[in-house]
Amino acid sequence: MMSLDNSGIAKAMTIKLDNVLPEVTEFQAGIRRAPNRGFCLTQAQTKVALKNALRYVPAELHAVLAPEFMEELRTRGRIYAYRYMPKGKIEGKSIDDYQGNCVEGKAFQVMIDNNLDPAVALYPYELVTYGETGSVCQNWLQYQLIKKYLEVMTDHQTLVVESGHPLGLFPSRPEAPRVIITNALMIGMFDNQEDWEIAEQMGVANYGQMTAGGWMYIGPQGIVHGTFNTLLNAGRQRLGIPADGDLRGHLFVSSGLGGMSGAQPKAIEIAGGVGIVAEVDYSRIKTRYDQGWVSKVSANLEEAFSWAGEYCLNKEAVSIAYHGNVVDLLEYAVKNNKHIPLLSDQTSCHAAYDGGYCPQGLSFDERTKLLATDRQQFHELVNKSLRRHFELIKILTERGTYFFDYGNAFLKAVYDAGVKEVSRNGYDERNGFIFPSYVEDIMGPELFDYGYGPFRWVCLSGKPEDLHKTDKAAMECIDPNRRGQDRDNYIWIRDAEKNKLVVGTQARILYQDAEGRLKIAMKFNEMVRNKEIGTVMLGRDHHDVSGTDSPFRETANIKDGSNVMADMAVQCFAGNAARGMSLIALHNGGGVGIGKSINGGFGMVLDGSERVDNILRQAMLWDVIGGVARRAWARNEHSMETIVEFNQQYAGKGHATLPYIPSESLIDSIVDNVFAAK
Repeated sequence: MMSLDNSGIAKAMTIKLDNVLPEVTEFQAGIRRAPNRGFCLTQAQTKVALKNALRYVPAELHAVLAPEFMEELRTRGRIYAYRYMPKGKIEGKSIDDYQGNCVEGKAFQVMIDNNLDPAVALYPYELVTYGETGSVCQNWLQYQLIKKYLEVMTDHQTLVVESGHPLGLFPSRPEAPRVIITNALMIGMFDNQEDWEIAEQMGVANYGQMTAGGWMYIGPQGIVHGTFNTLLNAGRQRLGIPADGDLRGHLFVSSGLGGMSGAQPKAIEIAGGVGIVAEVDYSRIKTRYDQGWVSKVSANLEEAFSWAGEYCLNKEAVSIAYHGNVVDLLEYAVKNNKHIPLLSDQTSCHAAYDGGYCPQGLSFDERTKLLATDRQQFHELVNKSLRRHFELIKILTERGTYFFDYGNAFLKAVYDAGVKEVSRNGYDERNGFIFPSYVEDIMGPELFDYGYGPFRWVCLSGKPEDLHKTDKAAMECIDPNRRGQDRDNYIWIRDAEKNKLVVGTQARILYQDAEGRLKIAMKFNEMVRNKEIGTVMLGRDHHDVSGTDSPFRETANIKDGSNVMADMAVQCFAGNAARGMSLIALHNGGGVGIGKSINGGFGMVLDGSERVDNILRQAMLWDVIGGVARRAWARNEHSMETIVEFNQQYAGKGHATLPYIPSESLIDSIVDNVFAAK
C-alpha cells in the first residue's frame, strides 16, 4: 500500500505545482487593489484556512509560505498567494501562443487571461474581474494549477472546477463538456452572506459573479448592448420616443463606472442621449476616460449639469463622469430642481457592506480605510446613506422622473437598510418593490420573453480582421424587417466597429433570439471550417433568458410565484452539459448577492468540425427556448406567442407546454367569496 505521507502523495500526482518557490511578487503602481475584506475567522477556522491553502504546494515550501499566507489572510481578508501570480503582463493572447493537447484547452486559457487583463479586470492582483467581488478563482495557486490541467487536457477528458478548485481531469468523450464549473453553491441553511464570508475566507467558496467565474467576461462591452437596449426602450416607453428614434435631447443619470456599470456612458452615447454617471473611485473614471468610454469628467455638479443641459439643448450625445457620490448628485438635483427624465443606479449593492456602496460623506479612500478598521460603523453609514438615497429618489419620481432598479440589488439593499416601505406589499420583499426592476418593465417583456439575450463571441486568433469578418457575417444573418428588436440589433452590429467597443481581446456582444443565435453560430463554424477566420469562442452573459433564476432581476417579470425557484437555471446547465457545450458553469449570487440568484452560462468552441455543428443544432436552441417555455408557463404573453411559433416550426422534433388561461372574473368571484366569509 502506498504511503500517505507527503512524499507518497507527491509521487501519486503527475499534474501538480512545482517544488520551486516563486520569487516574491512586486506590485505595479497604478493598478487597482481590492480593499481589505476583513478577517473574522475563529482560531480553529483560521488553522483550517491555512491548511486549505498549503495543500496546493509541496510540503518543503510550507515553512516559508505559511506565514505569508497568514499575513495575507490577516491583512487582506483572503489568501491570494500573490507569490504565485505570473510574472509579466496577463492578457488574452492569440490561441496559438498557448500550450495544449486540444483546442478547448488552449481556448479557455485565452478566456481566463482576458478576464485578468488589467485593462479588463477590476482588481487584477486579487483575481477580481468585475462587480467588486466577482472572481475567476480564489487565488493564484488555483490559477496555476488550472492552467497546468488545461495544458494537458485531451478531448477525451473533462476538467471539473469547484469554487475555483480544479478537482481534476476525468475520462470523458469528445462530445461531452471539456470543463464543468460551479461556484459558491451553498447548502440552503448556510446560503447567506455571513456564512459565505466565512467559507470564502476559509478558501472553500468563490464568488464567480456571473461571467467572471465562468471565464466569459469580455470587458464592459459585454454589458453595453443590454444597457443600450434598456435605455432606448425606457425612452420609448416613458418619454414618447418613436420606435425608430433615439434618446437625443434626453438626460440619464446613474452611478458606477466599474466593470458592469462602466458600460453606461458608452451606451447612452450610442443611444444618442446625455448621461451623468457618478463614481467615487477616480481610478475607474480614469480607466473609462482613457478607453474612450466616457467623454467628459468633472468634480463640480454645477459644471456637470451645465454641460448636460447644453448637450440636451443641442440634441447632441455626451457622457459625463461626475467624480463624487451619487447621493450628493441627487441632493443637488432636488435642491436646484434639475429634471432627470431617466434615473437608475449601478453601485455594487449586492456587496454593499463589502465596499460595493460608498456611503455619503466618505471619500473613496476613507471608505477603504473604514472597511479595514471598523466594519460596524461602515455598516451603519451604508444604511444611513441608502435611506437618504431612497428619499431623494422618491422626491424625484414625484416630480416626473422614471426610476428603475438596474439589477444591482439596490432596492433590496434599501429594504435591508430598514426601509420597509420600499417593498411592494409593505411587509416583505417577496413580491418585489415599489419601483420596477428594469427586467419587469423593459428587458423581460421586450426581449427575454421573445428569447432575445446577450449572445457573445470571441475571436481567439486575437486578430481584429477576424472580428470584422464575424460582424459582417452576423449582420447578414439578421432580417431587420422581422421585428423591432431585429432592426435594433442590425443597427447595433452594423455600427459596432465604429463605436470602438473592444476592451481586451477581440470580442463582440449581440442580443439575439434562439433562431438568430443558431444561424450566426452555424455561419461562424462554417467560416472556421473554410479557414476564413480562426477559432471562435461562443458564450453569453448569464443575465439571459434561461440561464438565471433571480426574483429581483432576471426572473422579476415571472409572476406565477415561481420566481423564487431555481429549477430553470439548473435545468439549463444540465441540458447544456447533456448536449455537449464545451464549458458549462453554475453559480450562486450573480449580480444580486449570495442566496439571491442561481445563474449558469456556457462556452462553446467553434473549431469548424461537423461535431460542433451537431452540438450547435441541439444546444443553441435549448439554451434559449427552455427559458422562454418557463416564461410562457408563467403566462407571459410574448413568451406564449414565441412558444406557439416554436411548436409549429419544430412539430415532431420539439414541443413545449402552454397554459390555459382562466377567466379573471371566475377567479375573482370564487376567491373573493371565500375571503369575504372569513
